Amino acid sequence: MTDGGGEAVLYYRDGCHLCEELAAVLFRGWPEHAAAVQWRDVDSDPAWRETYGLRVPVLLIGERLVCEFRPDIRRLSECFGEPVNSL
Repeated sequence: MTDGGGEAVLYYRDGCHLCEELAAVLFRGWPEHAAAVQWRDVDSDPAWRETYGLRVPVLLIGERLVCEFRPDIRRLSECFGEPVNSL
């Protein structure tokens, strides 16, 4: 599920505490959207690692940057609506 602007893709790295924080916020506030996100480990593809490796986590909807490094609740709400649980 997205806001109509394309697929939601989250670039992450295993063991990244910022990635875990964003995942927790997504699943708590927008569980139905979080379940539809395409999760891409930057270390599984050299092009992803080069592009996003120093910026993870990076959440895109289509080509639009939603947030990187830390969850941006305002931007997430603009894309997915109000969170279903308090954050």
